[in-house]
Amino acid sequence: MLTHHRKPVCLSLVSTDLPVWSSIETAATLYQKERDRFHLLLTEPAIPDQEPEAEAASVVNHPSNRSSRLLWLEISPHRVIMTMQSNGKLNYRHFWEKGVYGISRYWLNSDSLKGDSIFRLRNYTRSLILEYHSLPVHLRVEYELWSQKVQMGRYILNVDIHH
Repeated sequence: MLTHHRKPVCLSLVSTDLPVWSSIETAATLYQKERDRFHLLLTEPAIPDQEPEAEAASVVNHPSNRSSRLLWLEISPHRVIMTMQSNGKLNYRHFWEKGVYGISRYWLNSDSLKGDSIFRLRNYTRSLILEYHSLPVHLRVEYELWSQKVQMGRYILNVDIHH
């Protein structure tokens, strides 16, 4: 039986060896799919364009262009899949499973006639910890990102679900 709950959430991503740090706090909808399987849906503010002046003009003329991004996490004690979808230029999907090389796919939407560009990176999940009682309260994924044989950093994804 599918049940859902509206919860405050803090999601953060930090690199342990690169100057990468990001954090958002927002409300999310938590769906319980089965006893130990959950979906977490949240919206994240849009990433600003590279050209702030062009973005400002676009927002004034078309306020709907600054849409937020949808993050969807499929969570279980053994596996996490995170998908980000937006109307903007970047979408991605990460697959993490402890001790496994997963795939991180990125879609770069293009305005040109050539269509979308897709590229894949590998990730190695060093640790996946899900703390939950009846509902999840904390998720931590530690992983390495790889492009062929080149490591592109180590990362920690933390999700705190407040009750």
